[in-house]
Amino acid sequence: MPDTTCEFQGAGLGLRRALLGPLLSMDPGAVDFMEVAPENWIGVGGRYGRKFRSLAERFPIALHGLSLDIGGPDPLDTDLVRSVRGLMDEINVPIYSEHLTYCAADGHLYDLLPIPFTEDAVHYVAQRVRQVQDIIGAPIALENASYYAQTHTELSEAEFINAVLAQSGCDLLLDVNNIYVNSTNHGYDAIEFLDSLPLERARYIHIAGHYDEADDLKVDTHGADVIDPVWELLAQAYRRTGPLPTLLERDFNLPPLQELLVEVGQVRQLQSRAAEYLPEAVGQLLSLIHI
Repeated sequence: MPDTTCEFQGAGLGLRRALLGPLLSMDPGAVDFMEVAPENWIGVGGRYGRKFRSLAERFPIALHGLSLDIGGPDPLDTDLVRSVRGLMDEINVPIYSEHLTYCAADGHLYDLLPIPFTEDAVHYVAQRVRQVQDIIGAPIALENASYYAQTHTELSEAEFINAVLAQSGCDLLLDVNNIYVNSTNHGYDAIEFLDSLPLERARYIHIAGHYDEADDLKVDTHGADVIDPVWELLAQAYRRTGPLPTLLERDFNLPPLQELLVEVGQVRQLQSRAAEYLPEAVGQLLSLIHI
């Protein structure tokens, strides 16, 4: 069984191949953990594989999948899940997460698309999540996803997320930038949405930049600096959860590593300030689990 009790805290950074060299030479305390898409590293050997495993010996590595297709109509890719489990065992991974989306229908669609917010979809997704967790041997976490259109809804987005987590027993990967993007695109209050989520099940947090297509259309690209309203939303999340492990995502338009580490430092500053809100956060979480 994966050792999900290994140290996993603080501020992390997504591992990208373009950053391998600088990451290997950075100061040991520059980040607290890293995150990778397992599909990009399963079975990788040679020079890249050696560099990756060198980093895995120095830092906890979280796995954040891209292609599990937890909500799609195609059969679940159990071979992929077993390969993920193998990587988790090999490098002592503390957590495996995926997107609460679908990405295949008679083959991969190469995009993360929203699952209809329906009761039938809740039951379907929860069953697939339980199947994944049986193979992994531990709870996974599902990320609240960004989306730009929705075809069919019986439930609100928050009701859908709550129901999937309750029925599957999985945890939450809280993506703060996705909340900001969706609140702008779909016209809802980000704080009210945050408060409607099962924050007692949040294992860690994602923060990222996005692209402003228009005043009322934001695109979750992970290709820009984090903006002030998203930093403020992260601070509000900490007031409710305490300083959960938080990962900076940056996939495109990569600046020099030192610039990314400045943003990692901003995460740490907010986490440090959040300590004063711990009694408030504990009280809120206890109220959520009805203790």
